[in-house]
Amino acid sequence: MWWLTAPLRTAVVPAQSGIIPRGTMVEVFEEIYLVFLVLGTLVGVVVIGYMCYLGYQYRDTGDGSDGGDGSGGDGKKIDRPTLGELPAGSGGGRKLFTSLALSAIIVISLIAWTYGTLLFVEGAPAEGQQDFEVSVTGYQFGWEFEYPNGHTVDTLRIPAGERIDITVTSRDVWHNFGIPAFKVKSDAIPGQQTDAWFIAEQPGTYQAVCYELCGAGHSAMNADVIVMEPEKFEQWYANTSGSNGSANASSGNATNATGSGANATAGNGTSGNGTGGNGTSGNGTVNALIADTASKLA
Repeated sequence: MWWLTAPLRTAVVPAQSGIIPRGTMVEVFEEIYLVFLVLGTLVGVVVIGYMCYLGYQYRDTGDGSDGGDGSGGDGKKIDRPTLGELPAGSGGGRKLFTSLALSAIIVISLIAWTYGTLLFVEGAPAEGQQDFEVSVTGYQFGWEFEYPNGHTVDTLRIPAGERIDITVTSRDVWHNFGIPAFKVKSDAIPGQQTDAWFIAEQPGTYQAVCYELCGAGHSAMNADVIVMEPEKFEQWYANTSGSNGSANASSGNATNATGSGANATAGNGTSGNGTGGNGTSGNGTVNALIADTASKLA
């Protein structure tokens, strides 16, 4: 059904022909929207036009010329509809059944075409299609993006023209990760992972937002999505390899070492005090017994 939308797409977005590339999720939803828009408009025009025609054809002229004799203002016999009966003239119920058949054909065709088109959204990457994986974690109130090399940031950088596979989850409450410009959304649920994909064709800066009301800061839960030329992205990605992972590991080890030292110090201090206390208490008891024995002997 692409031929129905080609002229309209050219008229609506003449300067953005490259922004809706064929084979991306953006094009899928644009195609579905425009097909339904065109067919809905055509059907609406036909139905409303026919209703206006019938209203004019069976109008009451007000001159009494149609006073129950079944004739119109021009004296011609009019086949007026009767409640509960199929029209007897003009082919009987052929118009009715023809309209029902056309409606059924249009609706069934739309359902079948839409279902087949949406399979593209859920489908696996095409053979030979290069893809890039990013893990997305939502929290109140921001997003965290982790790359395959362990690099973690709050700004998503991706290469243009490549399929991006995202795995989405949450560390606190329900969120919904979405990038409006690329027509992609996926639930972020604590303890679960959901998957989605998209292709960004045009380099630039876009916005990722949260579509699930998640608290007082929901409206500000945004993140920048920077689409880069593939060469520039490769350079940036190579410079970030393992940087965050090493820093986090060092920070964690230092914290653990400090914690262990503090615990050891606290433990020794407590043990020392306890021992000292017990020792003092024990010596006092012995001295009292010696003094008591000496007094009895005297």
